[in-house]
Amino acid sequence: MEKLAWLAVFTIGYWTYCIYWGVRGARQARTASDYFIAGRTIGLWVFVLAATATSFSGWTFVGHPGTIFNVGLPYAFASFYAITIPFTGVLFLKRQWLLGRRYGYITPGEMFSDYYRTDSMRLLTVLVAMVFSVPYLGIQLRASGLLFSRLVEGTPLEQTFLGSIEGGAILLSVVVFLYVASGGLRSVAYVDCAQCVLLALGIIVLGFVALDLVGGWAAFKEGLAGLAVVKPDMVAIPSRPESTSFLERAGTLFWGASGGPWTAMMILTYMFALMGIQSAPAFSMWAFSNKDPKPFPWQQVVASSLAIGGIMFFFTAFQGLSGSILFHEILPGTEKLGLPTNEAGKPLTDYLVPYLIGSLEKAAPWLVGLLCVCALAAMQSTGAAYMSTASGIVTRDLYRHFFARDVSHRVQVMIGRLTVCVIVALALLVGLASGDLLVLLGGAAVSYGFQMWPALLGICYIRWFTPKGVSWGLAAGIAAVTLTYVTQLGGLVGIGRYPLTIHSAGWGILCNLGVCIVVSALTQSPAGSRHRTGYHDFLKEHTALSPDRERWKKPVWILTLVWFLFAIGPFAVLGNEADPSRWIMGIPTLWVWQIAWWVVGVVMMYLLAFRLEMSTVPRSEVKALAESD
Repeated sequence: MEKLAWLAVFTIGYWTYCIYWGVRGARQARTASDYFIAGRTIGLWVFVLAATATSFSGWTFVGHPGTIFNVGLPYAFASFYAITIPFTGVLFLKRQWLLGRRYGYITPGEMFSDYYRTDSMRLLTVLVAMVFSVPYLGIQLRASGLLFSRLVEGTPLEQTFLGSIEGGAILLSVVVFLYVASGGLRSVAYVDCAQCVLLALGIIVLGFVALDLVGGWAAFKEGLAGLAVVKPDMVAIPSRPESTSFLERAGTLFWGASGGPWTAMMILTYMFALMGIQSAPAFSMWAFSNKDPKPFPWQQVVASSLAIGGIMFFFTAFQGLSGSILFHEILPGTEKLGLPTNEAGKPLTDYLVPYLIGSLEKAAPWLVGLLCVCALAAMQSTGAAYMSTASGIVTRDLYRHFFARDVSHRVQVMIGRLTVCVIVALALLVGLASGDLLVLLGGAAVSYGFQMWPALLGICYIRWFTPKGVSWGLAAGIAAVTLTYVTQLGGLVGIGRYPLTIHSAGWGILCNLGVCIVVSALTQSPAGSRHRTGYHDFLKEHTALSPDRERWKKPVWILTLVWFLFAIGPFAVLGNEADPSRWIMGIPTLWVWQIAWWVVGVVMMYLLAFRLEMSTVPRSEVKALAESD
């Protein structure tokens, strides 16, 4: 009962904060620009915290440590998404902000259709926004229902509707809908600030809880050495000395190779998928909502790469690996991790974080309530932003553009709120109906977001890409992602869900870029080239580097290529070492490798964002040619 009381106190307090910002945002939403992009007034620290919360969802809080617990350090390479997600922002956010300020764009569909002179890009952007937002939000809603149902076990709520998965999901969806529909992106941003702090705090606290359960740091290292004997695949990808093939030894191409499904190729293309978070249409609207680009490098380098990266490489690893030590009873005198198992005898990994939270029920029931709110905030942080931005895209690029060109600001806000309601309803339906397919849907969502890369490369860097090339390429990428998920192509040819252990995002971008390049080569026109050149000349004017910075470009981009190859690419296999006697300071060599390349990655991001000025405030003032309407 005491746990339930604390859970109620913290949850009601947190949701009151959310509703407060919904009401306050509603009072300030006088125009479409106010409602959909916060009137372009988002400040430095609001964006830093809000964009970080949007980038790292409930999967980071619950799913990531659970998968490390199940798979081990080979999967922990996925922690590099703390760097690869903002890497996309480094490439595109500042340039999109420049275009938004210059031409008054509110949605990415307006930007793409204006630049490429085709409504097909407007419609495809709406499609990507919806297929990204609905399943991604569905994940968060169902996961919150699962978490809530597990945490109220043994309390009077367990036998009520609120104690069910459906009850928890519906309750969260109502709260999220109220503040998002009321205040738009401004309310989302200010609520996300608190959610970012709660997400980081919760992961850190649970990392210390996990270490305490195994008996401290020394016992933790002893347990890792024990895992190397009992479960060697948990701490290193097993090498095959008899093999002379570097790729086969790394398990780079095929499911059956040593190392399991999380091969170097799988990790690399999985990172591609997660890079889709900041190339999705929602982040274009985050770019348009800022007063200036000043917050961009601080979010990309400090908040995401350094802070969240450090939290993931240490504290999510503490949770996952400590769970493995306890589940396999490596250390005498510790309590076995009592998680339910599936038919194959493997633990249900989604129960790890609820177990860690529940372990504090007797010692610190108030902390159980706080950590529950941290988990709910993590799950809510991403979904809210995508609800808000998708509603703006549907309202402006469908309703306003095709049906009511002269619609008033008041009606646009009303349509936006109705669209939020529809998106929440669809997400709730998908989330509750999909069951075990929900993880697949989440992977598909971010893979769709990654398919926006060629369109963004065209508008920001490569003027040679033509409207037909980008449109047909994006359609081909969406089709390839859908094919590998929906028809399970890998299962048909007998080599697993992802052919050649390439994630669907990888197959999608191969088809996307291939079609884009071929069609662009066949559809060049002088008039179209002149039109696109005007945009690129404007971007060049405001992003040109001084001579002393220009000489840094080649070495920094060489470092970036090296980082992708060694940190998450095929050369990451060099970090393998299964013999505990050869570990550095008693820590698995593969873990040390990951931490070392995380540090290099932070330096790389600093050089790109600050030194090459890819995310800093432009040196010259941007003169607007059009105001938002």
